[in-house]
Amino acid sequence: MEEKKITKDRLLHMLVRALPMIIVLALLAGTALWINRPKEGETAADSSRMVYAPARVTAVLSDNAQEDFENAEGRRVGDQELEIRILSGDHKDEIMTVTNYMSALFNVDVQQGDRIIVRIMTDEDGSYYASVFNYDRGIVLGGFLLVFFILLAALGGKKGLGALAGLLLTLGCIWFILIPCLLRGVPAIPVTIAVSAVSAAAGLIFLNGYSKKTFCAVCGCVGGVLVSGIAAAVVGSLSPMNGFNMQEAENLILYGADQGLKVSGLLVCGVLISALGAVMDVALGIASSVWEMKEQNPDASVGSLFRSGMQIGKDAMGTMANTLILAFAGSSLNMLILVQTYNIPFLQLINTDSIALEVVQSVAGSVGILLTVPLVAFISARLMAHGKKAGV
Repeated sequence: MEEKKITKDRLLHMLVRALPMIIVLALLAGTALWINRPKEGETAADSSRMVYAPARVTAVLSDNAQEDFENAEGRRVGDQELEIRILSGDHKDEIMTVTNYMSALFNVDVQQGDRIIVRIMTDEDGSYYASVFNYDRGIVLGGFLLVFFILLAALGGKKGLGALAGLLLTLGCIWFILIPCLLRGVPAIPVTIAVSAVSAAAGLIFLNGYSKKTFCAVCGCVGGVLVSGIAAAVVGSLSPMNGFNMQEAENLILYGADQGLKVSGLLVCGVLISALGAVMDVALGIASSVWEMKEQNPDASVGSLFRSGMQIGKDAMGTMANTLILAFAGSSLNMLILVQTYNIPFLQLINTDSIALEVVQSVAGSVGILLTVPLVAFISARLMAHGKKAGV
């Protein structure tokens, strides 16, 4: 009986501790459903006549492609006549014939038995036809993600599962809440800050539970992300530079403006989202370190904890700042190669919209990381010293 009572008490305690998170998740789910509700009078777009479906190549009827070493580095260029079978959707099990055109850039070279994705277009009179879109990469990418999830859970244990839950929640908040809000004209910067704060708090709670170090890390995350956004906004205003300088601005205006999308604030939103992960890493690392030092030395003063946190933070500053800068270099490698190929003058390069935007985003994120260190070190030292006076 005593054992059952202990088990019941433990379950009740766990439920009480989980209740705030359950309420937050329910509110987020409700918000996502409300934001994504269909608008009154909303009609289907022209793209609704176009669907994508997986298909399998049942036969290669003809193949006129030849290897091109002069312009395509040995890739086969030409065309194929394919017989395909649709694997899912309204046209499942239908047999179709499609022509697969292959060039140096668009090159889906297939054989019998390969899986591809086809685009099925339906005309106003009800007739339809298919065209080759790309390889079917879903199984490979899904397997790759599954391997990542298994490794994270196996090597990280409970912490790994918490990190995975936090990651999925963050991605869900961005896709189902932030982007629909932006499309409906909700002020971009406030909603991005709110989503970032909720995502950071929930992710860190999944990872560490409710504790002082989690609270300190959340405060540091919100502060660091705010600093990044302010830095990007100030530099963007002085430059001047905003969302209209982005490469995708034209398409966003054409297809998003009629839904209420405001392009001007998207630059700062991008900085806030891109800086969130690195800022969370730094904030939690410092908060955990200060917590551990307090555990090892309960008599440590505010001053000594702050200095220790700052010392640890200095080691993280360089690597985290490098993370954002190198992420920019990696994602923009092709553009940087073209810069050298065309021998673009430095004055032209630094004043090009795409380069200037990348520099602002990378440096603003790094500034947020740098200022997160003293902020988290100070908050952690104050909260974990239990009111002890700061040492000199």
